[in-house]
Amino acid sequence: MIPTPKLGHLSAQDWEHVYEPAEDTFILLDALENDAEDLKKMGALTCLEVGSGSGCVSAFLGSILGASNAFYLCTDINSRAVDATLRTGVHNNVPLSPVLTSLTQSLLPRLKSKVDILLFNPPYVPTEHEELASAQVDSGISGAWAGGSDGMELTNLLLDNVGDLLSETGRFYLVGVKQNEPEGIKRRMFEGFGLYGEVLLQRRAGRENLFVLRFLRRCSATS
Repeated sequence: MIPTPKLGHLSAQDWEHVYEPAEDTFILLDALENDAEDLKKMGALTCLEVGSGSGCVSAFLGSILGASNAFYLCTDINSRAVDATLRTGVHNNVPLSPVLTSLTQSLLPRLKSKVDILLFNPPYVPTEHEELASAQVDSGISGAWAGGSDGMELTNLLLDNVGDLLSETGRFYLVGVKQNEPEGIKRRMFEGFGLYGEVLLQRRAGRENLFVLRFLRRCSATS
């Protein structure tokens, strides 16, 4: 069993402003651990986590692949999350490189076809559009959960760029809830980008039915 990254360096004050790992975080960690052997064999060079929050997930990925074996890039719209991600990398001996930006806004076209492992635990809670817009402007902790219509508004923006970001053997891991309609996401990604989707894990957590989707290109899915 791969240990969860150490987060003791983050204080109660930090958690007032940065999303604290919860069941949606842990189901993604479990999905990555289940795929650990395949991930190690990939020879991944560039990993990107969108919306890194505390940096827990990227630090966990670094413990699977090896701290010096890949470039661990992270983005977040919340400056406090960027700081937390950086510190989490230091405390877990994984060199995380956080960037203050919305989704992948400042990374394309430089990362076109270069991302080997893409991770996204989005704000998936269905809210009014106005609540989402306010959360994005405030760039605070509410941006970690306010997902707008069907909880998919921000996710839809990223999905439009996944095909451009992934390398030929790249993988994309996405967390969501039942209301996000995983079968519809799978169909959209196959029809739009030729990406094959599979529900790796499903889990009930309180009132939420969580899932993790993994997407691969044809050459990876059939090898």
